[in-house]
Amino acid sequence: MANRDILPPSTAILETTGRKTQKPRQIPVTNGTIGDTFWIVAEHGRKADYVRNLIANPRVRVKVGRTWREGTAHVLPEDDARARSKQLPHQVNQRTVRIVGTDLLTIRIDLEP
Repeated sequence: MANRDILPPSTAILETTGRKTQKPRQIPVTNGTIGDTFWIVAEHGRKADYVRNLIANPRVRVKVGRTWREGTAHVLPEDDARARSKQLPHQVNQRTVRIVGTDLLTIRIDLEP
């Protein structure tokens, strides 16, 4: 991205804490904001480094637009990730996740006000 301060509406930045380094790690994800909840359907489930990071430390930050919000992540293996992705905004991105995903996994982030 040319200017990291401005994100397209369909994109957010998830910041986790590295499980080994304890350093902040940022990754672009689809903007899954619905009210004070942020939803992610991880394409590769627990194999994704960011998922392993948030399992080790569920405190995260999410940047939507120019605003950072803190929250707590919850991995929801019992949730139907394919059905969840159909309920989320930015369906072009969500369709791609459903097509290329190898092990879909739902993550709910409860955002602080």
